[in-house]
Amino acid sequence: MNYDVIVIGGGMVGQAIAVGLAQTDSTKPMRIALLDPAQLAEPERGPAVADYDIRVSALTAQSQQLLQQLGAWTRIPHDRLSPYRHMTVWDAEGTGRVQFDAADLHVSELGHIVENRETVWALQQALQETPVERLSQRMRYVDHPNNDGLTPVVLDDDRVLLTQLVVACDGAQSQVRQCAGFRTREWDYEHHAIVATVRCEHPLQATAWQRFRPQGPLAFLPLANDAHLASIVWSTSPEEATALMALNDDEFNVALADAFEQQLGRIEASSTRSVVPLRQRHATTYVMPGIALAGDAAHTIHPLAGQGVNLGFKDAAALIDEVQRAWHKQLPLGDMLTLGRYDRRRQADNLTTMAAMEGFKRLFASEQPWLRLLRNEGMRWFDRALPIKQHVMMKAMGLDTTRIEQRP
Repeated sequence: MNYDVIVIGGGMVGQAIAVGLAQTDSTKPMRIALLDPAQLAEPERGPAVADYDIRVSALTAQSQQLLQQLGAWTRIPHDRLSPYRHMTVWDAEGTGRVQFDAADLHVSELGHIVENRETVWALQQALQETPVERLSQRMRYVDHPNNDGLTPVVLDDDRVLLTQLVVACDGAQSQVRQCAGFRTREWDYEHHAIVATVRCEHPLQATAWQRFRPQGPLAFLPLANDAHLASIVWSTSPEEATALMALNDDEFNVALADAFEQQLGRIEASSTRSVVPLRQRHATTYVMPGIALAGDAAHTIHPLAGQGVNLGFKDAAALIDEVQRAWHKQLPLGDMLTLGRYDRRRQADNLTTMAAMEGFKRLFASEQPWLRLLRNEGMRWFDRALPIKQHVMMKAMGLDTTRIEQRP
């Protein structure tokens, strides 16, 4: 069975790439397969904390634009889209505080908080309207290209698929990356992230809140449908995470409110919690003949700024662009001339973002008095420097920083 592209992994990034390539404007369509044994059922949506996916993403304007182009954005129910217009960040060890406001950019919102399952479901519906073949088998291994330049993908039922290009979107523990022998640089953040949905006493006011503690950042992200609901990401030491996970709901709710300085009042209810060890990982190259890595298969970063899936969607947009370019020029899709362009476009941006996240983590983890004083003074200065704040907001949203309009 021959394909032009086989995408392995049906998460947000994998489905986005499959849909985007299927939409290639050409007299000769690509033959595309998406290999993923899991297929999401339509989410059951309700108003309680238990009715929300505890995994959410802060989607930027750039990610929204991609999802609109793919025909997925309008498939996300409006009452599960949570636009946030403000962001408040402060230092737990001082008085430094930074506030971001969409009005400073003359835009309606800074981004949207969306449950991951809603984004996956919307992309799955868009995928069903394309000729992409969805295969439910698991991959056993991927081999190197044969003499015809085709890469064999061996399934768990012993079938062999041949393709010009394998796109690995199979997550942080990517089997494709390991089979093909991609090298990675990685280290443990020595942080665990607790995620849950909670109901707060006070409304979130369309604001993403983040308190930087020495043990790690604690974020409250607004959810749609109820101004008192929040998705929390509590990054902390493994020891504190273990202790917090051992608490009953009432004890956890008290500890959470205290850790957040009662900024949103009492925590009135919380969902089932999950804890995830945090590790940074980056492939030294995203490509080799016949294979490209994208999303978490290529890189994972600390969730403190919510940029993980947005970097993955930027990978998707760049790879779609380069593969379509090669297709229109009738070039081999798995050739390194084609894939090298994708690698160069994405490596620098991803590395810059990863370095910035690591810098933030180290800066706020330090308890040196002089550094604490310096960072708090720096936050106060930054909060007053509107042009610089505008530039940072535009960059984070994936918008053109050359078009920043000054407030009259």
